[in-house]
Amino acid sequence: MFYPQERIGLFIDGSNLYAAARALAFDIDYKRLLELFASKGQLIRAFYYTALVEDQEYTPIRPLIDWLDYNGYTMVTKPTKEFTDSSGRRKIKGNMDIELAIDVMEMAPHLNHVVLFSGDGDFRRLVEAVQRKGVRVTVVSTIRSQPPMVADELRRQADNFIELQDLQPLICRVPQSREDRQGSPLASPPEATLPDV
Repeated sequence: MFYPQERIGLFIDGSNLYAAARALAFDIDYKRLLELFASKGQLIRAFYYTALVEDQEYTPIRPLIDWLDYNGYTMVTKPTKEFTDSSGRRKIKGNMDIELAIDVMEMAPHLNHVVLFSGDGDFRRLVEAVQRKGVRVTVVSTIRSQPPMVADELRRQADNFIELQDLQPLICRVPQSREDRQGSPLASPPEATLPDV
């Protein structure tokens, strides 16, 4: 449930949302996602969190990051850390939980509604802390993937849960046909209505 006068903040755990969308077999159109939530209230800020592998000439996520940066998202990135585990395998670590949690706490006084795009159970205490400040929290993830991408404790703590698959018709990237790319008008997207929560 969203109210037109609400000040809304989006906090997107990039790798978690990407994994959830992949598990549901669709790609997200981040322009449509932003427009959808902007239509629900006063969208104050949309944060996108991701770790980047340093020393790579090209990374597949770079075009997305650049696009988001120029199109209404606040990008929060940091380099990944490489380490060797106990069995001698090289691992890459790039957790953005602390950055996301700090931003949610800092933004809470300016928001009425936090929308968290993550299923990570580690965020349960963050959600609880923000709720104590009088901010409502909606979690967007999926229980329809195998296994489910949202931790039960996070889903229980949130004021609302939105199933990512229910948003698919509103935020999925529609492949463009050759005619669309050559400038003919695109078919209008479906009406932007969030599923009842």
